[in-house]
Amino acid sequence: MSVPTYPSGSVRALLATEHVSEATRAALQNRLDAPAAYEPQFLAPETFALLEAVAGRLFPQPDRPERPIPLAPAVDQRLAEGRADGWRYDALPPDREALRMGLGGIQEIAQALFQADFMALSAEQQDSTLQSLADGTPPGTTWETLDAGRFFEELLAELTETYYAHPLAQEEIGYVGMADLPAWTKIGLNEKEEREPSQVGG
Repeated sequence: MSVPTYPSGSVRALLATEHVSEATRAALQNRLDAPAAYEPQFLAPETFALLEAVAGRLFPQPDRPERPIPLAPAVDQRLAEGRADGWRYDALPPDREALRMGLGGIQEIAQALFQADFMALSAEQQDSTLQSLADGTPPGTTWETLDAGRFFEELLAELTETYYAHPLAQEEIGYVGMADLPAWTKIGLNEKEEREPSQVGG
């Protein structure tokens, strides 16, 4: 059975309308216009490549083989600028240290399970490595001092937030919540504003 889809370009079409504020329009347009090539600003190139590989397994994008939604660059930029949520789990060190440690720990898991670096593994082996991390008790000395479950939770949350902050991902799910300047008047069950996309297919 095919997955229901929404009309192509719903979010992109809304960016040119009065339904979206200037600040929101600029932020979303910047995400659409982000260059395909990115030079890491905080992480070392090999560490950044590992983060890209991990993000690629947690959020595979087979429909966008040439131009996937960039996830690792957003993480690297945030760390380079020293931005954070303003809080963190006391089981984790500061974000920069946690990410470096955690990515090194992912390499340890890959080596323990498959005797190879993460990026040399098959997609199925990479998934098994990340599943071991998600389960909370992976092999490797890193995880003796770094809480595996919390690290995975934080990494997955940031990648999820980054993915669905992108207009192309918003179009996938028919999200137009950013088009809120006219306010929302259709608040009854199954009511839709004219600017909301209608589901097609099935």
